[in-house]
Amino acid sequence: MSHGARVIRTGVSSGGPAAPPAATAASSAGSDAELVDGAYFRSCAGMLKVAQMISLLVGFISVNNYPWTDHSAYSYFQIVTMCDLVMILFFYIIHIFRIYRKLTCVSWPLAEFLHYLIGTILLLIASIVAASKSYNLTGLVAGATFGFLATILCVLSIWSSYKVSCITQSTSKYC
Repeated sequence: MSHGARVIRTGVSSGGPAAPPAATAASSAGSDAELVDGAYFRSCAGMLKVAQMISLLVGFISVNNYPWTDHSAYSYFQIVTMCDLVMILFFYIIHIFRIYRKLTCVSWPLAEFLHYLIGTILLLIASIVAASKSYNLTGLVAGATFGFLATILCVLSIWSSYKVSCITQSTSKYC
């Protein structure tokens, strides 16, 4: 009598010979024991974070190395870009070194979602202020442009983190 479907695991893939059971167990244990998550470097979220950090750094350097007269507008832009850069780097390190597995008391998807939400709003405001005060000065226009580019990349991160954390949680309740 059969009471349902059974899944039988084998060491054979459809494309090659069977792997020894000891090698299969060692490779799965080695992926958890590694210090650095190499797959996150090549993932979409990892590359998106790197692109955000690069655009924020280029925007900061463009504004920092150009002589400007309105100190309050560009100081605000510099503070927002550096704070956002540091927080993105913080979350990047959390994912690279798998710290989220050790510190389970923090809801990391929610923390990252809130960071991107608040940081994106502040970055959009800073970029608008920097663009309105640039007066066709090339370094300041470049800084504001990279600020807008970082804002778009942060919106993509908000959308993907919302899609991953909220939508998958809501569908898993009903399954």
